[in-house]
Amino acid sequence: MSGFRDTRVLTEAALAVALAFVLGLVKIFRMPEGGSISFEMIPLVLLALRQGPGVGAVAGAAYGVLDLISDPYVLNPVQVLFDYPLPFAAMGLAGLFRPTPRGAVLGTVAAVAGRFVCHFISGVAFFASYAPKGWNPYLYSAAYNAGYLVPSLLITLAVVVVLLRALGAARPSRRQLELSRHA
Repeated sequence: MSGFRDTRVLTEAALAVALAFVLGLVKIFRMPEGGSISFEMIPLVLLALRQGPGVGAVAGAAYGVLDLISDPYVLNPVQVLFDYPLPFAAMGLAGLFRPTPRGAVLGTVAAVAGRFVCHFISGVAFFASYAPKGWNPYLYSAAYNAGYLVPSLLITLAVVVVLLRALGAARPSRRQLELSRHA
């Protein structure tokens, strides 16, 4: 995590986690057994695009722990991992893509897909009993988690692309400078 040795990167990560926490409190829609449509992924995806996958994953996991502390839904210790730190650490996947509008789209989709996989596994392993009678637990978990993650993905996509363009005029991150030199 050499990125965290830079005060600017550490500050940006701390601000992204704090902003994700505040935005996570604003829920457009809340699912009955956890999960919600909110704006929490926006700063985490933007951070990963600007600072890379390692910084994005660590900040995402930190946010996941804060989310667990503030609004826990605990059935099992393994379920906690798959519903809190791991899915938000997946926001770091956005950092595998260039901080361009196209990279933002691909990175956001990759990050949300990673989050979906974590919640899907948790849904199959720990929430199958919540499936309506006759429903396959895999289908139920996929449908349940897509019900809030797809709208959250669309919101995050729109806002991240706009913000990334707006931040283009701001002082670029060290990663952005390095990527532009190699382009």
